[in-house]
Amino acid sequence: MTCVIVEDEPLARNLLEKYVAKVPHLELLRSFADPLEALSFLRDSPVDILFSDIQMPELTGISLLKILPPRPTGLAGLSKPIIILTTAYSEYAIEGYELDVTDYLLKPITFDRFLKSVEKAGQRLVSVSLNDRESSPITPFVEQNRNAPLDAVVERSRNVIFVKDGSKLVKIRLADIQYIEGLKDYVSIFTPEKKVVTLQTMKNLEAQLPENQFIRIHNSYIVNFDWVDVIHREQVQIGKTMLPVSDTYRKAFREFVERRQGL
Repeated sequence: MTCVIVEDEPLARNLLEKYVAKVPHLELLRSFADPLEALSFLRDSPVDILFSDIQMPELTGISLLKILPPRPTGLAGLSKPIIILTTAYSEYAIEGYELDVTDYLLKPITFDRFLKSVEKAGQRLVSVSLNDRESSPITPFVEQNRNAPLDAVVERSRNVIFVKDGSKLVKIRLADIQYIEGLKDYVSIFTPEKKVVTLQTMKNLEAQLPENQFIRIHNSYIVNFDWVDVIHREQVQIGKTMLPVSDTYRKAFREFVERRQGL
């Protein structure tokens, strides 16, 4: 996803540039201190996301949004970029949302909050892009699941999941997933042939998985029950891999096993 930063404060602008550089699927096209220069650039250039401060000399961020003309489209074919406003004053939020702003970042901006905002913008871009492809088998599911995270778009009728891996979306059959390991904001998805690492939380991914097939056994592990070979008192075995069953999830796991045996 391409982006542009419009921020007159050097420290705030440098911080946003550093945040963008940390996100593999973001590409910074230009960074502006002058909103008028940014307006000239945006008139002729396709941009997916616009990060704009609100209070700036000569032209405020709100005014910039109001006069921003349609221009060459970006990733999702939008005539205007996805807007993320940044400011130290929360009272501007309502007016911003009236201008179809996707998110609102209150200064000082943390990287965690910035990342969530980018995910929200990316989700909107993916949804618009997929909805434009009427022949896509994913489109009906996206219509019903607009709040699904960008990094996990599941199409239930085809039993697949698309996860973000760097700058691409990778399709994985749910039946091929053996187990999932989480580490902070990343998850690793293990199949017999490969391991895919994606930037998202276990909670977000767990919400997209079929409840009768996948079960959380630990803060850091979700298993596909169809791949479980042996159940020990405090561990499950998948092939040669031993995974712990924590006290927190032991009761729920036992009840899950009992339900599966009754199928």
